[in-house]
Amino acid sequence: MNQTATQSINSMKLGIINSAFGQAGVDTKTGLEHIARIGFDAVDIFTEAMSIEEAEINTIKDTCSANNLPITSTVVVSAGLIDFNDPVRDFHIERSKKFVDLAQDFESKNLLLVLGEYIWQREVIPPEAQWEWGVEGVRKIGEYAGERGLEIALELEPFRLSLLNSIPEMARFIDDCAMPNVKANIDVSHLVLADTSPAELEKLRGKATHVHISDCDGKVHGDLPPGRGVVKFAPYLQAIKELDFEGTVSIELEYSPDPSKIVEWVEEAYNATNDLMQQVGLRDVS
Repeated sequence: MNQTATQSINSMKLGIINSAFGQAGVDTKTGLEHIARIGFDAVDIFTEAMSIEEAEINTIKDTCSANNLPITSTVVVSAGLIDFNDPVRDFHIERSKKFVDLAQDFESKNLLLVLGEYIWQREVIPPEAQWEWGVEGVRKIGEYAGERGLEIALELEPFRLSLLNSIPEMARFIDDCAMPNVKANIDVSHLVLADTSPAELEKLRGKATHVHISDCDGKVHGDLPPGRGVVKFAPYLQAIKELDFEGTVSIELEYSPDPSKIVEWVEEAYNATNDLMQQVGLRDVS
């Protein structure tokens, strides 16, 4: 039974992206039922809004409703928002709006949006042009989302050429968008890979809405259960707590070493993350 006690400031929900089960070949309904049974407070949905069938939408909504499992985020990867071709950017703005519509149907709190990278080593196309294209596109999506009561949660990716690959760049981008519903997703593992200290999170005060958590080896994306890698979570979770925002800490497990044991893999991640959150007073399960 998932924990859905009234959320207080400094207390956050514990969720997971449902793709943990999808990539292991588990059908949507069964995966969501596992998520609720394990004890998660919420779930993030990773799908494709342009092609999802009505039956799949209803399965997600009905299963989450039956198991008292709210959908916090609907996830979209939209690298084309900073493409140098106008029609490509226009397509991805409209595609992202489809995700907003889906998120509204799911009664999500936010659309988790992943932008792309600077192209051609930041040569040929001026990087400031790609930045402005990103700001322009996110403003349009943010306005559309805001009219529907949704926030945009921007993902920081730790790659060298990612548009948003550091806390200062994330804060600057949010400031340039200048929209109250455009905020940051704090991905703890990505911060470690970007060599970002917990203290830097203060720059996101008033600008954060969601959290991703997973472990890694300190070199590449790992999406491992906490405790399987090198991440020292407590200082980051304490810094997140001190930002004092209402949100969800969602576990990101993209690839399990043995898909036949995905339930055990998720249970391990849940137990480890729950312990970490409770140690810093970030989750109240009373």
